[in-house]
Amino acid sequence: MRILIIDDEDDIREATQICLEVTGDWEVLTASSGKEGLSKAQVEQPDVILLDVMMPDMDGLATLERLQAAGATARIPVILLTAKAQPAEQRRFSKLAVAAVILKPYDPFTLSEQVIDAMERKRPA
Repeated sequence: MRILIIDDEDDIREATQICLEVTGDWEVLTASSGKEGLSKAQVEQPDVILLDVMMPDMDGLATLERLQAAGATARIPVILLTAKAQPAEQRRFSKLAVAAVILKPYDPFTLSEQVIDAMERKRPA
């Protein structure tokens, strides 16, 4: 399975990539911005996208809107990665059409399981 990580922080992106490759046997693609992520998602057609909410220029929510509006990427499940844990923010995220929201800092050893669980819940019956 192929996963695209869109995160502007090099350390988080690299650590997440290593964890997913080691614990989940994923083929991992990365992008350091929303714009780069949109382009890679269209070309590469990953099975799932891990999307950081807080990024400069185009944040994760703007990137999500564009992913869902484009025919080529509209059906790719998106999992938000965020440090925003306030109840109001969590309610806002719960109203979005995303597969899951994973709070940072996350446990790198269970991340692959969380992604798989989210994809299984998202899959139509």
